[in-house]
Order: sequence, then C-alpha cells, then structure tokens
Amino acid sequence: MPEIRVTPLGAGQDVGRSCILVSIAGKNVMLDCGMHMGFNDDRRFPDFSYITQNGRLTDFLDCVIISHFHLDHCGALPYFSEMVGYDGPIYMTHPTQAICPILLEDYRKIAVDKKGEANFFTSQMIKDCMKKVVAVHLHQTVQVDDELEIKAYYAGHVLGAAMFQIKVGSESVVYTGDYNMTPDRHLGAAWIDKCRPNLLITESTYATTIRDSKRCRERDFLKKVHETVERGGKVLIPVFALGRAQELCILLETFWERMNLKVPIYFSTGLTEKANHYYKLFITWTNQKIRKTFVQRNMFEFKHIKAFDRAFADNPGPMVVFATPGMLHAGQSLQIFRKWAGNEKNMGTVGHKILSGQRKLEMEGRQVLEVKMQVEYMSFSAHADAKGIMQLVGQAEPESVLLVHGEAKKMGFLRQKIEQELRVSCYMPANGETVTLPTSPSIPVGISLGLLKREMAQGLLPEAKKPRLLHGTLIMKDSNFRLVSSEQALKELGLAEHQLRFTCRVHLQDTRKEQEMALRVYSHLKRLLPTLRTQVPRCCWCPGPTRMRNWGASLPHCSRRVSPRPLSGHTTHPGLWLCLATVPTRTWALTSAL
Repeated sequence: MPEIRVTPLGAGQDVGRSCILVSIAGKNVMLDCGMHMGFNDDRRFPDFSYITQNGRLTDFLDCVIISHFHLDHCGALPYFSEMVGYDGPIYMTHPTQAICPILLEDYRKIAVDKKGEANFFTSQMIKDCMKKVVAVHLHQTVQVDDELEIKAYYAGHVLGAAMFQIKVGSESVVYTGDYNMTPDRHLGAAWIDKCRPNLLITESTYATTIRDSKRCRERDFLKKVHETVERGGKVLIPVFALGRAQELCILLETFWERMNLKVPIYFSTGLTEKANHYYKLFITWTNQKIRKTFVQRNMFEFKHIKAFDRAFADNPGPMVVFATPGMLHAGQSLQIFRKWAGNEKNMGTVGHKILSGQRKLEMEGRQVLEVKMQVEYMSFSAHADAKGIMQLVGQAEPESVLLVHGEAKKMGFLRQKIEQELRVSCYMPANGETVTLPTSPSIPVGISLGLLKREMAQGLLPEAKKPRLLHGTLIMKDSNFRLVSSEQALKELGLAEHQLRFTCRVHLQDTRKEQEMALRVYSHLKRLLPTLRTQVPRCCWCPGPTRMRNWGASLPHCSRRVSPRPLSGHTTHPGLWLCLATVPTRTWALTSAL
C-alpha cells in the first residue's frame, strides 16, 4: 500500500531550526532548512545524516522548499548546499529570494567577523547557494519533474511567506511554514483552497493561545507610548528588521499624523532601510488597503520616522527609537538600552531576563546596570494562534494533521483539540522520529455531461461534503476512466443491448377470492418496494370460472396459457411483474419476474 513518511530534522516538538523531510509516492522533499539561534555548536544546524548515510544528497532529494526568509527556516541553507553538498533545485518565492541572502550575510558577519566562529559558510557560499534557487509565483503550479509538482499559497506572516502544496499523482501534502490567519496593517491573512490533502503539516507556535483583539493591543501600545513621550521620556522598541518592525512603523506613523505629534521617531539604519526598499518593490504581496493607496501614497515612505544616528541617543527630551535586534542581546538596541535603563521616565520592550523581573543586570566587564525604566511586554506576533490553526485545518480539510514548530506540551493540547473537534487524526513527532501514513490511491473518473444532466433532472442537488451515488457505465480507454449512461456506452462501443430476466415462485395458502388475493399481494409488495415498479398484467385474471391465469406456464385448473409477450414488451422499464394461478387445495402460485 502507498504511504507518506515524515521525519522532522528540526522543529519536531521544538521551536527553531525548521527542517522536515517528506517522502511521498517515491519522491523526497525537504521543507525548510533553518538554524537554531540558541546554539553556537553543531546543534545549530539540522542533522542531515538522517537523509542518507551513503551517496550524494542530490541523488536522494528531489528538491528543497523554503517557506520564508526567517533564519530559523533558511539559516542552514548555504551550509547544506555548499558544505554538506546538495546541488539540486531550491524553491522559494520572489521576495524570499531577494531578502534571504541579505539576512544570511548579516548573520554571517555577526557569527564570523564579530564572534570569530569557525566552520561557518562564507559570503561566496551564500551567492553560490542562491544560484540554485528557482523563484515561484503564488498559485503557480511548478513541475519539479514528470511526477512531482508544487504550488505556493499566501501565508501572511512576513513579506513573501508561502504555504506549499506538494503533489505526486493523487497524493498530496501541504506544508504551512509560519503563517498568520489575521490580516494586519501591511499584510493580508493566510489563505488556501479546499485542497483536501492527505496530510497537512502545520506550525503550532501558539498552540494554546487565543489572542485578544488586535485593535485592543494596538490601542494599549499607542496609549503607553503616548503617555511616555508626554511626560518627557524616551521609548525604546527592540525589533527585528523585517516584519513586525514595518507593522509598528505604520501604526505609529498613522497615530502621529492623526494626533499631530512632533516628537521624533527614529529607526536604526542598515538592514531596515533595505527591508523597506523590498516592501516597496513587492507591494503586490501587501494587503489590499496598501495596494489600493500605493499610487497616491506609499505607506512605506514614512513622514514622521527618520534614520537614527548613535549621537541621537544622548539628545535631551522625548523620542521613540526602533532598534535591532529584537531580543536585546547585542547591537544598537542593547547600546541604547544601557544609556536609557537608569531613567524611570523611559520605557522599553526588552529581553527575557528583564521581562522575568530582573532589575540588576551584569553587563560586559562585570559592570552592573540597574534598570529603572518602565518595561512592557506587548505581543504583535505574526503567527497563527490556536483559533487560527483550527481555522486553517478546517479550510484545507486534510485527512491527517502533523504538528511542528511548537513546544511538546502545547502541541499535545492542540492535538487533542483537533482530533476531538475536527475528527482528524493528528501527529506530533520529535526530531528524528518518523511518522508513516498509509494512503488510499484514488482514480479520477470523468463524467459525461448527459449523465450529469439526467441526475440533475431528478431534482436531487448534491451536497458538497457528502458522496453522491451515480449509476452509469464505466469505460476505460487509454488509461482514462469515464462514467457515461448505458445508452451512450452501447453506442460508443457498437454493442447491442442484452436483457436478463429473473423469476421466482412462491406458494401461498389463502381462502380468499382470486382477484382479492391478487390485489392484496400487489398492495403489500407496492408498500414494501416503493422505488420498484410493481405491476399485475391484466392477463393474470379474467371473469371466467377459474378467474386466474398463469403467465407463461400451464398449471392445474388454468383455463388457458398466457403468452409472455406483455412482459417482454416492458423490459426497458425494470420492475416487478406478478402472475397468479390456482393450484389444488386452494393454494396460490405466485410467479414474479424482475
């Protein structure tokens, strides 16, 4: 029996280092090739030895698919292609192809040039890796080879993020990558058609979370920023260069314009300027509102947000600064934090230690920094919450679901919810664990227009989710199947119609008169078989002494034989025909023909 096998090399009961190996109908596909940002050793990259122990990777893998440009989904790609040795095709969307090498190069500079790490890919390796990329458009069906095809769907989340359908024959798998089912200020909501795949592989980052209204979170954020600058404080917003940074910039830009505020807003230079350039370039990937107003005003050309200079951090008075990176572990955001942390007027959204309540931090050189500034945690995550994940599963209608990119405990809760509410089997393998799903091959059959019209004429409209029973003749020609009416099949094949007649005889004992008996049997059968045409030919009785006549047979007390021609004249209308005859001891012989 055919089967689908899935092995997570990363993101199995874990967040980060997304890399899933899928085998479907003899084809092998790798979904994402990310790195784990929490490790600096071999654990940073997926263990590619699971793919094959012997031979070239390209001989085993048919293609690699990258869902979006975040490093936990694409960070290991140059290592995999240039250092491990994969030289097959790599598929991703056009925005991902444009932004991915910029993020890879930026991370390489931090890891190699600043931290001095060895066994890391070079700038040239990044360029060579990107030469293997094949860019795809949304809803474009791409033939990887004669049997394997892929198709991209809009995922929201970040610019260029896509969900991918992998199809071989009648078997298919959908991989979501990261996605967002809620539209925001610069991206639309994820969407997929009712493709009914054998398996849906979905992220589960927020498997147990149901977020409050986006409008409420935005209002709370704007209120706290406004209160801080009104009292003369400074606001530090650590962000990653792409994604939520643009979302919050549009939010503050709109608010500043509405409130006519003059407080300066700054954005750290470098990556973010390039990011905004690509958002302008790929404007068709943004939401409907931005696309509509693009000609009049490009929302990514900010009036109130200016480039940040390091000297501005010492300026007196209120200001708002977006600085990278988002986790406050290095870079400009950490430098600004050191300067502003000692003032209780200021506000920042910061890393794990400070969020956990720590107010004294040991910095480099054993310097202790006392945190007096107000610290707030506000979630503007672009991942689907539990409600969004359930919504997508309901939308795609898969036969089975497999959870990745989440914590094991939270995955277990969502798994139970999916199985109970949607009646779909759900799996959550750990890294290196293989899930095998048997599949039932389906054979596509074309239906003739004439047969469909005849069914519709009966007034029975088919329900979308329920199977419909059609009666016809199945014709196989040149490996194609068609269902047609029996008349059309005979005509096409040049065959004559053959008829089969089945008869049976039942003996009944009754003292009633013959005609009364016949009518009672007829009424009883008509009630039991409402869908079957039931008739008693007139030739079955007459007002003679014996009254009953036996159809097509010579029985005792029959006054004459009755020709079977009346029945044969009606064989094109299937039904039940009855004939009765008297036999000794007042026993009735019932002969039926179907």
